[in-house]
Amino acid sequence: MATATLFWVLLLLIFSDSFLGSHCLGVGINYGQIANNLPSPSHAAYLIKSLNVTRVKLYDSDPNVLSAFANSDVAFVVGLGNEHLQMMTDPTQAQTWIQQNLQPYISRTKIKCITVGNEVLTGNDTQLMSYLLPAMQTVNNALANLGLQEEIYVTTAHSFGVLETSYPPSAGSFRQDLVDYIRSILNFHSQTGTPFFINAYPFFAYKDNPSQVSLDYVLFQSNPGMTDPGTNLLYDNMLYAQIDAVHAAINAAGYTNIQVKVSETGWPSKGDPNETGATPENARLYNGNLLQRMEQNQGTPAKPSEPVDIYFFALFNEDLKPGPASERNYGLYYPDGNPVYDIGIQGYLPRMDYSSSAKNVVSWIEALFVPTAFLTSFVLDICQRI
Repeated sequence: MATATLFWVLLLLIFSDSFLGSHCLGVGINYGQIANNLPSPSHAAYLIKSLNVTRVKLYDSDPNVLSAFANSDVAFVVGLGNEHLQMMTDPTQAQTWIQQNLQPYISRTKIKCITVGNEVLTGNDTQLMSYLLPAMQTVNNALANLGLQEEIYVTTAHSFGVLETSYPPSAGSFRQDLVDYIRSILNFHSQTGTPFFINAYPFFAYKDNPSQVSLDYVLFQSNPGMTDPGTNLLYDNMLYAQIDAVHAAINAAGYTNIQVKVSETGWPSKGDPNETGATPENARLYNGNLLQRMEQNQGTPAKPSEPVDIYFFALFNEDLKPGPASERNYGLYYPDGNPVYDIGIQGYLPRMDYSSSAKNVVSWIEALFVPTAFLTSFVLDICQRI
């Protein structure tokens, strides 16, 4: 009798608004894996779905991750690393990569975008820079040849360092030494109707100049803001100013029809002694306040009717990332599934062991519904807790 009662309780949970996440956040998150202590992709999928995150950005095309999200509503950006750019200029190799790395999964996993390279133009490898646009074009043509061009689009992610001027936002412009590369890429975006991805981190501006950059301004806290003398628009946070600086730079290059998306932004919860501001409280305020604004579908002052489209960086702390301590501490979660700080959303990792009675409940549900990995893990976890 107790088992039957549990079964119906679980059914009620499954069809309730609270379980289904009727107020879906619609946010994106970067899922990096430069670590040796992360949960399995299936467990990470459980966590991401329990957060109602609908978009995930990878830095590769990990088949284990893509399989773990089969039959889910999560849309993926997959990455082609910089080391693949030269190879991707060859049409045959580009098509083979898509056939081997994407086609086996696209019938069940929503793959919507390929980022060809990451922050290529702000590196020191001019040969790599020369491969970037041809690789983007070749991958895009390969998608078209395979009938996937309407389903998957191509872009690349840029560092905010591609800008020469970002203040005030209306004076935004690209670095002169990169203008030729960027104009060609903007032409690609204009022709294909695809967005310009930018990695924007107000943390760096504050860290480098804490005496002159207002912490409240970078953390979306109450502050007088900054009025752009060129447009008379008021900015109450740095991220929106950075986004509009990119809009202005694109407009100055002669393009007005290209959407800007933030492919990375975040704040570290820990850093080296010289990394001013890298604290759990500042990370909580930055990500939590930004999340609240996204829930309100805010646009920037220059694009008020265009909600800001952002991928938070990152899901987990990654203990093997090189560089300063901050690089290993951008995660919203520790690898064990515990939050690094509270930004107002709750997620869960499933437990690894479960009883035979829990297995039986799951088998009943499987007989009636088409389950997902998240549903199964959720049921098992609930059965343990009761």
